[in-house]
Amino acid sequence: MKTSKSICFYHLQQINTVDALTTMGAIPTGFRPSTLFQLLEEGNQFRASYFLQPELTPSQLAFRDLMWDAKTGTIRARPSHVSLILTLWSCKMIPLPGMSIQVLSRHVRLCLFDGNKVLSNIHTVRATWQPKKPRTWTFSPQVTGILPCLLDGDCFLRSNSLSPDLGILFELGISYIRNSTGERGELSCGWVFLKLFDASGIPIPAKTYELFLNGGTPYEKGVEVDNSVSRRAHGSVFHQMMMMRRQPQLLVKLRSLNRRSRNILSLLPEILIGSMCCIHLLIFYRQILGDVLLKGRMSMQSADFISNPVLATFPTLLEQPDVMDALRSSWAEKENTLKRSEKRDGEFLKAVFLLVYHDCVVPLLHSTLLPPFRWAEEETESARWKVIADFLKQNQENKGALQALLSPDGVHAPFDISEQTYDFLGEIRKKAV
Repeated sequence: MKTSKSICFYHLQQINTVDALTTMGAIPTGFRPSTLFQLLEEGNQFRASYFLQPELTPSQLAFRDLMWDAKTGTIRARPSHVSLILTLWSCKMIPLPGMSIQVLSRHVRLCLFDGNKVLSNIHTVRATWQPKKPRTWTFSPQVTGILPCLLDGDCFLRSNSLSPDLGILFELGISYIRNSTGERGELSCGWVFLKLFDASGIPIPAKTYELFLNGGTPYEKGVEVDNSVSRRAHGSVFHQMMMMRRQPQLLVKLRSLNRRSRNILSLLPEILIGSMCCIHLLIFYRQILGDVLLKGRMSMQSADFISNPVLATFPTLLEQPDVMDALRSSWAEKENTLKRSEKRDGEFLKAVFLLVYHDCVVPLLHSTLLPPFRWAEEETESARWKVIADFLKQNQENKGALQALLSPDGVHAPFDISEQTYDFLGEIRKKAV
């Protein structure tokens, strides 16, 4: 993690770079250093792994958001003030940067926001685009095999905030590299805030919203993304209509929840945003967390370290989406072999999930062949995908990871006790900082 001094220096450097690029005409005047990326760089308090950890009550004697249901023999479902599913459809008319910078990633970052502060983790969805339509970004593309969770435009949101100004902040961004200097950075290409309640406190309807983007940062008002297509243009009604069609915009659909979706979401933490394609894995984690912290501990007052590699390592998967995809793929493959009666047995499913996790995730996380995860570095991403794909293929052929683990070709990092140790009190303390 970066120190506060290095973060401050990085932010100043980004501001200077963006000012220079704007002066050169390389980017539109409404582009800014990414606000949400800066928050992600400042620590873990805006990451999903942070919000996945249980929270203590004010008395510090029990868990506030993780309770046991003796009747069902698992964690208790907890409704939240806001619980919804949204789909990112597309972004249209997004201005193009100049030739002096190379775009490494196009993406949307979203979080819960009250107009003043961020109230949840910051979730990132990568967009795809076609050379014939460079101003249009799309999500959830058709792919062979499973859709990578990083590209999944279907997202869930949960919040217990009672703020009347609660809404979703969307920030469109690009990761770039300057051709002349090799300097990397993150730019905001516009943002929009969708309030989830009207003036009377009634939730906004579930439908598709066509949201026009603002320039600047979420704390600036009245800034255009691109002054050449200003919304304040004068002229005939036809001219104004044509100008509105050229405005940068985001299309997003809010979905109404059926009973099954609501029940599934109620097993998650009260505050969390994530990909729908990973929701079943998050619920497995929460159920195992409940088994270990609520059902299996000898004493509720015990704060001893717990030996459990799943609890110790699963949160890191939220920051390594390709390893999460490996787990999704392995679990889907295993689930297809189960009988219908086995799929209805919750305890049996958990036991099988633990076996899959140990066979797939644990070896990958500690393999020296897997390069460290780096955002928007194509070479690193490709190298990681190759290692993961080769490992999964070996597992499939050998019906497990044992042969790969014992192979002289598979080199693993020296064992560290942190691989097994879950310090739940330490995690909670971090959450309170």
